[in-house]
Amino acid sequence: MADSVYRVTEVIGTSDQGWEAAARNAVSTAAASVRDLRVAEVLEQDVVIEDGQIKTFRTKLAISFKYGTDG
Repeated sequence: MADSVYRVTEVIGTSDQGWEAAARNAVSTAAASVRDLRVAEVLEQDVVIEDGQIKTFRTKLAISFKYGTDG
């Protein structure tokens, strides 16, 4: 197996449905522009509150992807 190099970048997904949906939104959006995603680690979760109610769930992820893959 060849040695590999990975980059890790942080992304934040949002959803009005919950933290899991927010994470899924972040991964699917990142996957549309970055190829060969490997692992996503949840770093933080929080909510936006308006008028005493939860408005938006936010999930911050560290997503890793592999450099130099040609298939």
